[in-house]
Amino acid sequence: MEKHSFVQRLIARPEFGPLVLLVVELAVFWSINHEFLSVGNISNTLSFTVELGLIALAMTLLMTSGEFDLSVGSVFGFAPVVMWTLFNTGAASLELAFLVAMLLAAVIGWANGWFVTRVRISSFLVTLGMLLVVRGTALYISDGFPQRTWNSGEQWLADILVGSFYVGSFRLYASLFWFIGFAVVLGYLLTGTRVGNWIQASGGNPGAARARGVNVDRVKVALFMLSAMLAALAGIISSIRTSSANPNSGSGYELEVIAMVVIGGTALTGGRGTIIGTVLGVFILRVMRNGIVLIGVPGLAYNIFIGAIILGMMTLHSWLERRHQSGS
Repeated sequence: MEKHSFVQRLIARPEFGPLVLLVVELAVFWSINHEFLSVGNISNTLSFTVELGLIALAMTLLMTSGEFDLSVGSVFGFAPVVMWTLFNTGAASLELAFLVAMLLAAVIGWANGWFVTRVRISSFLVTLGMLLVVRGTALYISDGFPQRTWNSGEQWLADILVGSFYVGSFRLYASLFWFIGFAVVLGYLLTGTRVGNWIQASGGNPGAARARGVNVDRVKVALFMLSAMLAALAGIISSIRTSSANPNSGSGYELEVIAMVVIGGTALTGGRGTIIGTVLGVFILRVMRNGIVLIGVPGLAYNIFIGAIILGMMTLHSWLERRHQSGS
């Protein structure tokens, strides 16, 4: 009976569905093309996973608190444009330019949080407006042209963020360890600290949270700032890896990131979030993008698969939650 109860609890966890889906994905793609699990392909997949993964980690906490951030894709493109513009024009060292870009991202996040918590505008509308403002600013600063970043190889900051090394024939990037580090810290923050309880309470029942002394507004502003700063860091990492700071980069990332978070089991309405589930969601979509290309499916069909996965996972989460609540 105890074993049966353990299995029921395991199946009821929001991470169970994404884990099963990821395993099935890996098995299917490998069975069709054995190169899918080759050392080189795994290394390439991990290098692309980090950037959206960093944004998704912060988005998990923000959505758990009951809010969205649609401006993360524009911040992803804006931050590296600012950093490389300052560096290429000789206005600042790369280190100072990096700090300026991160500070501006924090200000953008603070502004999002201020409009949501003080002016009481929906986060959907606030961040949609901020998306246009930030994207337009990036295009204006750069005249719509990518900024050169090929001097980054001479900078120690670039090595810390994106430097690579080999373990045998397996290539690892420093950015992967940044992703792992943030996943561990934010996972502990959400599930093992009072702050995590505040975040979940802010999304689940903000009125009751305020009554118990939680500063809901401060929590949400801090999470908007975290969301913008991790989007900026992801954009800077991407600019160094691809040797290009394009003001249009990150377009559409906000919806893909939200898909990763929702697929991972975080409640769309707030109050429940899981960093482990988000990590699984990140890998599900990154593996899907990589796998369909390797097996010969046109890359333009990727959105079809994303939509199908979202619908399937939402149906599964809803069914499991109903079974859990009914005790069956």
